[in-house]
Formats: sequence, C-alpha cells, structure tokens
Amino acid sequence: MFFRVFLTLFLCFFSLGHAKPPSLTPRDTRIKVEEILRAHVSHQSLSPEIIKRSLQNYLDEVDPGKTYFIQIEIDKWTDPTEELLNQTLTEIRQENFSAYTQIHTSLLQAIERRERLEIEIASLTPPSDVQSTEFKDLKWATSEEQLKDRLLRIKALQLSSAEKLNQETKDQFIQRLKKRRLNREEELKASSTTERNQLILSYTLKALSSSLDSQTAYFTPAEANQFMIQVQQRLFGIGAQLRDDLNGLTIVRLLEGGPALVGNKLKLSDKIIAVDQEPIMGMEITEAVELIRGQQGTPVTLTVLREIGEESSKKEEKLEIDIIRGEVVLKESRLESSYIPFGDGVVGIFHLFSFYQDNKSSSAADLTKEINALKASNNVKGIILDLRNNAGGLLEQAVAVTGLFIEKGVVVSVKDNTGDTKKLRNVENKKLWNGPLIVLTNRTSASASEIVAQTLQDYGRAIIVGDDHTYGKGTFQTFTLESAHYGKVNPKGEYKVTRGRYYTVSGKSPQLVGVSADIEVPGIFSQMEIGEKFSKFPLETDNISSSFEDDLSDVPSIHRNQVMQLYKFNLQQILTTYKPYLENLKKNSGMRIEASKNYQNFLKEVAKKDYYNDQAEEFGINDLQLEETENIMKDLIFMTEKSAA
Repeated sequence: MFFRVFLTLFLCFFSLGHAKPPSLTPRDTRIKVEEILRAHVSHQSLSPEIIKRSLQNYLDEVDPGKTYFIQIEIDKWTDPTEELLNQTLTEIRQENFSAYTQIHTSLLQAIERRERLEIEIASLTPPSDVQSTEFKDLKWATSEEQLKDRLLRIKALQLSSAEKLNQETKDQFIQRLKKRRLNREEELKASSTTERNQLILSYTLKALSSSLDSQTAYFTPAEANQFMIQVQQRLFGIGAQLRDDLNGLTIVRLLEGGPALVGNKLKLSDKIIAVDQEPIMGMEITEAVELIRGQQGTPVTLTVLREIGEESSKKEEKLEIDIIRGEVVLKESRLESSYIPFGDGVVGIFHLFSFYQDNKSSSAADLTKEINALKASNNVKGIILDLRNNAGGLLEQAVAVTGLFIEKGVVVSVKDNTGDTKKLRNVENKKLWNGPLIVLTNRTSASASEIVAQTLQDYGRAIIVGDDHTYGKGTFQTFTLESAHYGKVNPKGEYKVTRGRYYTVSGKSPQLVGVSADIEVPGIFSQMEIGEKFSKFPLETDNISSSFEDDLSDVPSIHRNQVMQLYKFNLQQILTTYKPYLENLKKNSGMRIEASKNYQNFLKEVAKKDYYNDQAEEFGINDLQLEETENIMKDLIFMTEKSAA
C-alpha cells in the first residue's frame, strides 16, 4: 500500500447503500485497525476511551436517526463499565468483535419493533405543527411511546412536502419511503450469516477508525469509489451544497460560477423534492447524487419548494427548474478578481476559492497573472485577498501563494506521527506586492487557507479581517490505494487517517482554534456552529517552536551548506507596519457597523437559528462583509499615506 496526501478539508458523509459489504474476516479487521493505529498521529494503540467512543459510533452508524433503539436497551454501550471496555479491548486483540455483534443483534430486535410501530402509525393522523429543527441533536427515545411519536412526527414532516406533488407522484413518494426503509432494514439484517458478519465487521471498522479523531475514517469499496469521484462533500453536479432535512434537500450554498447560479434560477433555502420528476424524499443521499449528477452539458429538472412573501405571510410555491449540468468546481470559479477605485488608484480584490494545480494552471500562477494585469493598467494602492469559503487544497500552493506577498522564509511546518518535522519554505523571489494587504476570512476558511492567513499574520505582512475565527483544521490526512493499480479500490476497503498536524511560522497550529481576526467583521457564518471543534472527536491543538530564525535543521546535513548559500539572504522579517493603525481601524469599523441599519438588520438575521446563508438581496447590497473590508482598506491606505507625508 502507499499513501497519497490530501490536505483539503474533508467533510464527508457516506452510507453503505445497498452494496454488499466487503469480504472482511476478523483477521482482516484486526490488521486494518493496527495499520490505521500505526499511521495515526496521536493514537498508536487502542485504549478503553477509544473503545468507549467506538461503541457509541457503532450505535450512531446503524441508527443515525435514532428511530430504532430505546435508551434502556443500549445503556450497556452508551455508559459502559470499565470491565466491559477492558474485555472488549482484549477481545479485539484476539480477533473477537463480539461486543459489536451484540449491538447488531439488539438492532435486529429493534427492527422488528419498528415494523410493528410503522403498522400502528399508518392509521394515525400525523400532527401539523412539526418543524425540521426539532430533529437536531436528538437523544435516544426513553420509551416505546416516545419512539412511536417520533416516527409519526417524522412522517408528518415528510408528507407535508409530498402534499406539494401531484397525486401520482405523492403515491410514488409514499411507496419509496417504505421501500427505502425496508431495503435498509434488509441490508442490516443481511441475507446470510456470513454476509451479516462481514457487515458487522465493516461497521466495526468504521466505528473504531472514526473514534481516533474526526477526520480518520474507513470506507467500504463502494464508498471509496464515491470518494475518488469527488462527491464526498455533497457538492453535486449542479454546484450546490445541500442539507438533508428529511422532507427534501435544502440548498445551503451555491458555488460562485457553478451551474446552479447560471441565470439565478436557484436560490438559497430552496428545497429540492424531486429530480426529473422522481421524488427524492426518503432517498439515500448517494442515490440523490446519482440522479442529480450526469454528463456535462445535459439538462436536469429540479422540483423545488420556495418560500415567498413577508415573514408574517410566507407561502410556499412549487417550481420546476431546468439546469444544465457542469463541473462542481469550474475553472472560472477558482479565482475571481475585481477592483474598486480609490483616490488616484484602485484596490484590487482577489477571491481565491481553493488552492489548486493541474497541468494548465495553478492558484499561484493565476493569482500572479491577475495581480500583474491589474498593476499594468492601474495604480494599485492595496490588495484584499478573499479566502472566505476556501476549504483548502494543495499545501504546496498555499506556500506558493504566500510567497507572492513575502520574502524568503518558512511558511509552514508539518509534523507527522513519528514526530518528524519538515519545513516548507518560500525559496524564490516572486513577491508581487509589498503594499497594504488584507486577508478576508470566515468560519469556513480552512486548512490551506488558514496556513496562508496565519503565516501572513505571523510575519505582520497582512491584517486579517472577517469572522472572529476560521474553521480550525490543522491536521492532514493520507488516503490508501493499491500501489500496483493506482486508483483501483481494495476489495476489503480503504481508509484515510490523520497523519499529523501543520504549524505556521510562529509555531501555532490552527487546529480547533482557527486563525483569529485582527478586525472582526461578522459575515453570514459568524453565528453558526461551524468548525473542527464542533466535530465528534477532534484532535487537540498543539504548538511547536517558531521558525522565524530558520536553522535549516530539517535539511540533510550533506545539503545544508549548499542550501544555506542560496537561501539565507533576503529573509522575511517580522513587520510592525500595521501596528500603529490597528486600534483606529478597529474603532472606525465598529462605528460604521453600529451605525449601519442595513448591517444591524443583517446581524439580526444571521443570529436566527434557521438562517443558513447569505440572502443579500434582503439587505440591499451584495456582500456587506466585503464592503466593510473595502472600507477598512481605504482607511488603511489613507492612514499610511498620511503618515508617510
């Protein structure tokens, strides 16, 4: 096996679907667990705590909606004794996974009860006051009666959307709901003892691997294939990010330049209930992907529900929207550049959506081209590097982009599971801009974007503006593939494992804490629980010694002197350029935000629990967060020019 490093942000969801489980044996399972542990940055062996997490994970894997088990039935595993944990730990080493088999046996009994409860609620009238928010952060039902009520309320929520369909489609939807449930239950029961044991082992691997940290995961072959074709972030062939609300898929994000935004046909908060006239409520998310995804350039018809009218008199209308399929990440959406006039020059604005590289282009090369083009035709007085919603990408490109704004020096250090630390440096004199620089971030800026923002802040080269902090992903993962046939999925499954952390030049890791803004300017995600710290078992943060004084200790001694001759001059120094102006910049920005009725209304909206994304038209401006960042840049240019005069 070999490892391929992925330094992007992984926000993955997979289900086993209806594919047969991998042909795992207890020995295979033990070996894979040991492989993952050897590679992991923090956990090299199992412990009672990891076992405790894995028992909870197994319950969540087989009953994610909490619609089968009753709390008293699973107390043994949700609150395990020390004796049970130690016994399970010993048994795993002996290739005995009986604890997980016991959970699965209890599940089979719960499935029988669920079948009975479904018959009982079929004759009941569903309530009319059900909201999808009540199913967030569910706890296990404490009684059969409570479970029955939960099932009825879920049914009511789903049927409320089905009412918007015509009768034929509604009947089809109801049949589909039953079919999906029965198929899922048949999968969990398995067709033979052998297949059931393999299923249990695959779930056990999932439960154990994801117990190590929030980014480590085991994939069945079917899931690994999904991973390889880049659908793991639920960004389907229309360029939209969706949330499953049981009664449809709600659009929570539209990618700039993506097919879904062409013609502005789709809007945030639209709820997709059918694809090409086929209802998707009750469908597995991966099946919905298959319907939405298709050959580039082909049409897909989405049936959506949209709320219209004022808050007090909102109505839902049903729309049929045709979209031409395209790539999820379009080349033209990788980088967006613009500028605004200011005084006798302009402020350049460059929105970098990811850190990418292929045989034709890269983020650093494209950004270089755009900055040079702006400088050639304008007097550039300041640059705003917009890294909002940038979930990361290639580490090398993060280094290259940082190098456009600094002299030579360390950009990031990577420490792996062996404790070995490697430094990635900017070693070329390619600095394009030495003037006023602001990096705009939000709570979805992650991974490579956090490296760029934090390093530029560390050197004092840029002011960070935006949400109070970024996502907080300071780890990197590797993903296994068969070395003999690149891309061929192992029939026993694959895994990704957290191998280490990264640190910027100051020695800080953004893990959990993110990059703190120098000037806080709240945006659309500023009140949302987004970030690594909200994940299930995140790794703790960490620090190492700073690398401002670079001794090249990670370079092999045989090459160190040669490298030093080429590298140890024109090194980036720690700057205090912005320090004299920072307090006044904060004060001015705070006063503008406080005085803006538009901004205050916006902040009230984003504070609402059900507010998921930017509905800018309600506030009379495209992007309030960016506009205020532009005002901060204007203040900065004015202050620096006045000081220089």
